[in-house]
Amino acid sequence: MHDERRRIEERVERVHAQRIKPAVYAATVPVEVEAWQAPGEPVPFAEAAAAPYEPFVMGTPWGPPWGTTWFRMRGRVPAEWAGRRVEAVIDLGFVGDWPGNQAEALVHLSDGTPLKAVNPLNQYVPIGNPAAGGEVIDYLVEAASNPDILANGFAAPTPLGDVLTAGDRPLYTFRSADLAVLDEQVFHLDLDLQVLRELMVHLGEHEPRRHEIMHTLDRAMDVLDLDDVSGSAAAVREVLAPVLARPAHASAHTVSGVGHAHIDSAWLWPIRETKRKTSRTFSNVTALADEYDDFIFACSQAQQYEWVRDNYPQVWARIQESVNKGQWAPVGGMWVESDGNLPGGEAIARQLVHGKRFFMEHFGIETKGVWLPDSFGYNAAYPQLAKLAGNDWFLTQKISWNQTNKFPHHTFWWEGIDGTRIFTHFPPVDTYNARFSGEEMHRAVRNYSEKGAGTRSLAPFGWGDGGGGPTREIMERARRLADLEGSPKVVIEHPDDFFAKAREEYEDAPVWNGELYLELHRATYTSQARTKQGNRRSEHKLREAELWATTAALNAPGYAYPYEKLDRLWKTVLLHQFHDILPGSSIAWVHREAEAEYARVAEELEALTTEAVAALGGGSGETRYFNTSPFERREVVRDGEGGTGFVKVAANGSAPLSHDRPDGAVTVEDRVLDNGLVRVELAEDGTLASVFDLRFQREVLAGRGNLLRLHTDLPNYWDAWDIDKHYKNRYTELLGVESMTVVERDVLVGSIRVTRSFGKGSTITQTITLRADSARVDFETEIDWHEAEKILKAGFPVDVRAAHSSAEIQFGHVQRPTHTNTSWEAARFEVCGHRWVHIGEPGYGVAVLNDSTYGHDVSRTVREDGGTTTTVALSLVRAPRIPDPEADQGRHTFTYSLLPGATIGDAVAEGYALNLPLRRAEAAGAPPAPVVSVDGEGITVEAVKLADDGSGDVVVRLYESRGGRAGGTLRTGFPLAGAQVTDLLERPLEPAVTDGAGGVRVQLRPFQILTLRLGRTTAG
Repeated sequence: MHDERRRIEERVERVHAQRIKPAVYAATVPVEVEAWQAPGEPVPFAEAAAAPYEPFVMGTPWGPPWGTTWFRMRGRVPAEWAGRRVEAVIDLGFVGDWPGNQAEALVHLSDGTPLKAVNPLNQYVPIGNPAAGGEVIDYLVEAASNPDILANGFAAPTPLGDVLTAGDRPLYTFRSADLAVLDEQVFHLDLDLQVLRELMVHLGEHEPRRHEIMHTLDRAMDVLDLDDVSGSAAAVREVLAPVLARPAHASAHTVSGVGHAHIDSAWLWPIRETKRKTSRTFSNVTALADEYDDFIFACSQAQQYEWVRDNYPQVWARIQESVNKGQWAPVGGMWVESDGNLPGGEAIARQLVHGKRFFMEHFGIETKGVWLPDSFGYNAAYPQLAKLAGNDWFLTQKISWNQTNKFPHHTFWWEGIDGTRIFTHFPPVDTYNARFSGEEMHRAVRNYSEKGAGTRSLAPFGWGDGGGGPTREIMERARRLADLEGSPKVVIEHPDDFFAKAREEYEDAPVWNGELYLELHRATYTSQARTKQGNRRSEHKLREAELWATTAALNAPGYAYPYEKLDRLWKTVLLHQFHDILPGSSIAWVHREAEAEYARVAEELEALTTEAVAALGGGSGETRYFNTSPFERREVVRDGEGGTGFVKVAANGSAPLSHDRPDGAVTVEDRVLDNGLVRVELAEDGTLASVFDLRFQREVLAGRGNLLRLHTDLPNYWDAWDIDKHYKNRYTELLGVESMTVVERDVLVGSIRVTRSFGKGSTITQTITLRADSARVDFETEIDWHEAEKILKAGFPVDVRAAHSSAEIQFGHVQRPTHTNTSWEAARFEVCGHRWVHIGEPGYGVAVLNDSTYGHDVSRTVREDGGTTTTVALSLVRAPRIPDPEADQGRHTFTYSLLPGATIGDAVAEGYALNLPLRRAEAAGAPPAPVVSVDGEGITVEAVKLADDGSGDVVVRLYESRGGRAGGTLRTGFPLAGAQVTDLLERPLEPAVTDGAGGVRVQLRPFQILTLRLGRTTAG
């Protein structure tokens, strides 16, 4: 047989594109259109309905950036269309085929009922099937003119990312608004051809099935009348029917499809636009559910449900109906799809608590899995947190983006730092926006790592990132692929059902231990430093407010615990932990609003804490210092009169200034700070020439300490997301000193201030401080930053041979090798840590602490003298220009610290201390006992609060923080009536063990998290 593949394939492609697709709509008539441009921000439907509309002509430009134009559309279905399927088809001037980052609209009836959204791949609104003929339509269409931030492939910065800089030039040209007859035979022929053509080209050239499809398509084109596509479509479909009916092989892979619409809670659009995106997408999804009984849609992020509930009650009612019918599957059990690295441990616990509770309250459903397809890596505490929240499975696909190494599994057990395992799946289709294309189905099978052991994988299908969701075309593809030779079998099912089947067939799946590190997007640990600082401050202020509110509720008659306010503030912070807000990868508008929101949160939390402390006797009496840390503190403090004092205060307690004095005084001579524990010498260039640990009689540094380097930082593509390894190759060391002065010389504290100017008008002022009775050296830093495409790092070369570094993560820490033996280790050239990083050799360690940064790197070199230098470098601030051209510009204030001679336990305690400064307040009467106190090395209290159900029980979350077993006793500052071990949602799991003397015995494995619910004895 002659090889005619090229002729046939090109013939089918042209006929399909130029004849069949244009014939999907058999007849059209235009509708009458009027328009009203809403001033400023979006307005409610009632205001738009009452607005004055003016005639609008097709082909007219409309839509300033971030604007809202309301269109009134009126028309009548022609009588001769009776009995046919009639739709309104609207083209706002769509650009390309991505629904999420351009014009989109929600269509309402004249009474305000939302019908359906329109976007580039979903332009229709159903009118009648069959239509009666003569129906009148009267729509109000809320059209958003969102700019395309991704235009030109992120090649250059754009001012369109903020309404303040975007201008007002119209972005779109309205193409058409018609009533149309959907020719159902042509519509289905279009889908038949799509599926067969794509299957054909992805089958091997040696496969008989490929040639069978090809020759059948050729015969079908002979049957098609190019002058009467509609009239011949049925006959063409009859030719294709036999090849579409051939069943899949018995051993064919099974793809479990579930509808999905990834909606970033903010990214290339602000939060206010996401609130509208949810209504558009969810109205489309419920409309599709009405049309396809076999459709199932999985949807996460309780916050987005709440937006719809509060702003679009009719769409909310349709969601509830779909849930009841089993077609809508709430998943994920988190408030938002948060970043997987940056939120603190308690914050991730609250993400799970608030998300799961929302779904249980509103749908009576307890979600069973964590659904995080798009976060930029996943911390190693997740398995334990997920299980403690009642989850059985975990899903993501982002690790498929790895730049260097291919992850070896798709279905596996993920083991966390404490030993907890959770059943995990990465869809081998490598997308959460699948559409069942031939290429995707071929990739899913080719990619799947568990061949021979597992037989199934998951494919979330539907357009996403900016929403959109599944379409009828995708559903039609799924139906054709349900049992088709040459393709994997597609079944639409609930994610819980997929995970149950996958686990049943592969219970002994392989195990991956530790973090799921994404070898990409490493700059998200640093970009938009003020957003990250706002999150860190908020997390610690929430801890502080809960602790002192609990203390006041137990000790101050008449004080009311602020349940509602704390709940609301937690949800605000959780929202801003979304995986494109906290990582710093959103447009300028998002981060401008985030910084303002964090300021409001801080102000309100400060007021709540002040109120709680005042209820404990504030306003008069002696000065007390309140310690929110879980560790006893012995610290130098300000005494309120400009001087310094010394305080010793219990964990979770308060105390006045101490009459004791530290053993050693601080001396300041020239450029040397000495407190009897460590001696710090500054060089003439302002770097640390020496840090000598007097306790161990050893030099800490092996080179200039606190060496600031300004690196060129132009990643290959994703500016705000990525830091590529070549940044290390070009840098300037900041050694010029504008001024260096002693700013404090006191027996309790000494400080030297160094100011430098550099780059394009930037300045950095650092106050290096040493206090009595502490080996911690603080670097209080103020930066006025005006660089572009740069990253500023602070390096500490330490004279230790460290086999690994330890970095704090949620409820523990991870160890990472300092060598680069393999490509996996070499790829971790920038990593995430929370409050501290520790390096050490047997007998001696050093920690580097921080109060607001996350990115760092640890490297190791061997010196000519044979010694080893291990360098910890903190990433302080970046200057990406895309998607926010002014990212990080302006002022930053933060502190990082060097802690010589530190154990892991020291790093944990000082990390808390740096992030939770002592609070000074006037208070009368005896200080109340701490709500809880714990003995036992390594047992660390993370949260103290009242139970969410309003019962008055006290809830305490603790964990083992050093990486070893820990035992001890928890004692309460109130009469204890009983104790229960609970899950994260405060539901009892088992009775806690008490000691008979009012204490609770605690035994923890390494990094174990334990939640205790403590009942109180009531009077009478």
